[in-house]
Amino acid sequence: MTAETPSTHRRRIHPAWWVAAVAFLALLAAAGFRAAPGALMVPLHDEFGWSTTVMSLAVSINLLLYGLTAPFAAALMDRFGVRQVVAVALVLIALGAGGSVAVTQSWQLVVFWGVLIGLGTGSMALVFAATIANRWFVHRRGLVMGILTAGSATGQLIFLPIVADLASSSGWRVASLVIAAVALAAVPIVWLVLRDQPADLGVLPYGADPATYTAPERPTGNAAKRALDGLAYAAKTRSFWALAAAFAICGATTNGLIGIHFIPSAHDHGMATTTAAGLLAVVGVFDIVGTVASGWLTDKFDPRVLLVAYYAFRGVGLVLLPVLLSDAVHPSIVLFVVVYGLDWVATVPPTAALCREIFGERGTIVFGWVFASHQIGAAAAALGAGVIRDTFGTYTYAWWGGAALCAIAALLSIVVRRRPHEPAMLSAAR
Repeated sequence: MTAETPSTHRRRIHPAWWVAAVAFLALLAAAGFRAAPGALMVPLHDEFGWSTTVMSLAVSINLLLYGLTAPFAAALMDRFGVRQVVAVALVLIALGAGGSVAVTQSWQLVVFWGVLIGLGTGSMALVFAATIANRWFVHRRGLVMGILTAGSATGQLIFLPIVADLASSSGWRVASLVIAAVALAAVPIVWLVLRDQPADLGVLPYGADPATYTAPERPTGNAAKRALDGLAYAAKTRSFWALAAAFAICGATTNGLIGIHFIPSAHDHGMATTTAAGLLAVVGVFDIVGTVASGWLTDKFDPRVLLVAYYAFRGVGLVLLPVLLSDAVHPSIVLFVVVYGLDWVATVPPTAALCREIFGERGTIVFGWVFASHQIGAAAAALGAGVIRDTFGTYTYAWWGGAALCAIAALLSIVVRRRPHEPAMLSAAR
């Protein structure tokens, strides 16, 4: 096996960077649907008359499955291989997006938007990024995690204005078919380039010391049992519950609130849907910058301090949002989307780093469960905000509730203990 270190990297590009590039592309393709619901809810309402609550239910199920599938997907990647799982996931996304063009009843939207796309996106959620970063990198691991996390934001940046424009000019069905085509186009690239371990290409992870590095053995046995065992292992610690609760709030205040309901809320204030979609795309632009920077900062500073700062800034933004929205774009709302974008998923690199530091080899599966809580929070917020809008005729109380949750998340981040979770702690916990 060839020892690949940063000095070797100066002579030629380490294969890890090619794997990371294709992983970025796959995450970008999967993000196509992530940009869609907010832009498609208004045209769906206009055509079928479905309420915000009904459409939010489909999105809520999608977000819930997106999270709950993640830890099992991490175990399946360990057991059967990364590219196999990712290729199937992209096909499920394509089937869900493409099949949705035939819906005539709201329950069918739940099947296509909720179940199929939820399972597909969940199978290559952030645990996929964590798997690539942990297996293929020793140096620059936090930076790579930040870059891969930004893949979803880049997908939002690319697809959201396209989806909104297509929905307005050609209809929401054309927009759905474009999403399906992009997901399918990524499958052959994933199959040709992705590999499970550096050893498959005869190299070490980027930055690994050949004198001390030992390649991990491929896990055997039931993947579902490994995922559940990882949860049982982590659930005995206070740090897991603090990370999970804080990350649930992260999901509630990003995917659940802003990601799904920003465009309908802006529309309530008289703003054009395409204009609001453009603003949300700006969130995606600055999310790339913020997440990559967060990965770099995670390699250098205490991840807990970073999390406290991120949640505090997000809470302030949500408090101010009701007075910033109007029928036109003003500098204040642009400032909001810039700051919120920088903070959008900047929480991911420090959260993943803490899972790896505390739970060791099980860190990726544990992060899968923490990410599941992220999506549970997102699902609850997506549905809850829809109910609030239909009940009170405004989203204001949803934004303020999200701000209060951010204050709680900042406090939870402080109580995380960084020391590894040793076996002795298990017996003590019993």
